[in-house]
Amino acid sequence: QVQLVESGGGSVQAGGSLRLSCAASGYTYSSYCIAWFRQAPGKEREGVARIYRPSYTTYYTDSVKGRFTISQDNAKKTVYLQMNSLKVEDTAMYYCAAAMSCSWAPSSFNYWGQGTQVTVSS
Repeated sequence: QVQLVESGGGSVQAGGSLRLSCAASGYTYSSYCIAWFRQAPGKEREGVARIYRPSYTTYYTDSVKGRFTISQDNAKKTVYLQMNSLKVEDTAMYYCAAAMSCSWAPSSFNYWGQGTQVTVSS
């Protein structure tokens, strides 16, 4: 019903910036919440940011507050994650996901993209 495709990952030095994109297609009407998750080697998947689309309400995990910004372009059916002041610990595979309601639990999201790699070096 919903397809999500991430792009924009790459390799940057600490302090640099990247903008990730999550393009949606299919029946997206009920996908009110779009979230970004990340997973580093040997670690669990964690929520990074999410947006409740009807009201543009955003949420961030503490470790990225003030550095990352999630936004949406309704005309393009795309959600973005602007990542500034990147740190080595931000290195991970980043995934976007969609659900009817917003939470930090990966299991509550029923649609996922394929992921895009972000690597931050010192």
